[in-house]
Amino acid sequence: MLRVAVLGAGRIGKIHAANVAANPMAKLVTIADPYGTAARSLADHLGCEASLDPITAIERTDVDAIIIGSPTDTHVSLMLHAVKMGKAVLCEKPIDLDIAKVDAAVHEIERLNGRVMVAFNRRFDASARRLRRSIDAGEIGDVRQVIITSRDPGLPPREYMRHSGGIFRDMVIHDFDMARWLLGEEPIEVMATASRLVDSGLADLDDFDTIMVQMRTASGRQCHINCCREAVYGYDQRFEIFGSAGMLLNENLRPTTVRRWGKTETEVREPLLNFFLERYAEAYKTELEQFVGALENGSPMPTTPHDGRQALRLADCALESALTGRAVKV
Repeated sequence: MLRVAVLGAGRIGKIHAANVAANPMAKLVTIADPYGTAARSLADHLGCEASLDPITAIERTDVDAIIIGSPTDTHVSLMLHAVKMGKAVLCEKPIDLDIAKVDAAVHEIERLNGRVMVAFNRRFDASARRLRRSIDAGEIGDVRQVIITSRDPGLPPREYMRHSGGIFRDMVIHDFDMARWLLGEEPIEVMATASRLVDSGLADLDDFDTIMVQMRTASGRQCHINCCREAVYGYDQRFEIFGSAGMLLNENLRPTTVRRWGKTETEVREPLLNFFLERYAEAYKTELEQFVGALENGSPMPTTPHDGRQALRLADCALESALTGRAVKV
């Protein structure tokens, strides 16, 4: 039974805490958040202890593993403290917004032989895992192109965006990770464009809401990513992988597969799932299962600090390209 402390009682902390509480191989010991009301409310709901101090939670002798769902600027310090205490860590992305701090953290984790997994939940979606297995099995031959569409249903709160690190490091970082995973090779060149088509006021934050990215690997494999902060029809998540022997396509999920015909409508379907909380609910559960399983079996972590570092590096390159109008070598 893996004894777990969850750091952070916000939106992502609630997901992780509930999944730990429901997992038969894990025990939720405590939830720590300086905002005590949130921690106590969530802890009371899930039947565990609450704490104001994440450090105290990390240092508890009855805690084996730490899940970090706190603000990004706390990730490195909490993660390294946990590793030094001999605790396993599942850390939300990004590790940090500063690549130099991430490089130093990755080096220290490796030096200490830390057991750290970075929470790229989309890799654990059932459809995405099926895509990866199909690629590995050679069902579409050699991969030639990967096309990723990722659009949110609406802009997040302005205060969130102010501290998010920008669309490339916050939103598109998931797609950079998926691109590396599906291409099977590291991109070596990035070209990006970025616009403010939803909210021109994002210029005040030096941020964007609509982007396109093109990448290529050393062998010439290509990836195209298109993202927007607002899709009026819902949360849009699609993948297309084109290869020498065929193509794989991953479409959006809906509550049911029912379609309806009538006098004034044809092939009407239910709306897309609302947002990532609904779309990737099962993926978050599988992510935790993989974390617990890796610790139980002593197997490698399925997503590593290096993966987190590489995704952030691609985000930095894409932002540089968007600002300069030039392709950037990774």
